[in-house]
Amino acid sequence: MRIRLRFERGARVHYKYGKNRRVALAAASLLAPAAVGAFLLAVWRLAADMQYAEKFAISGGFFSHWHVWFAIAAILTLICIRLNRYGRGGPLF
Repeated sequence: MRIRLRFERGARVHYKYGKNRRVALAAASLLAPAAVGAFLLAVWRLAADMQYAEKFAISGGFFSHWHVWFAIAAILTLICIRLNRYGRGGPLF
């Protein structure tokens, strides 16, 4: 014995482009100070290497190099720019 269930057609689901714009703007506003902090750590490490500043807080390991902090600052800045563009409705690329 087979039972057929018939359902009425409901409303179609519409996908709206850019529905997370507020979240993107909030994330960008939080990433901007993080990028500035990473850049300041890069400058501090570079100044410590040239003996213009005191000893850097991280003495050994991967994060003890100024190159790493500068790359982190650059990546965070690029992500922040992309999120701001998405949040304001501009082109991403």
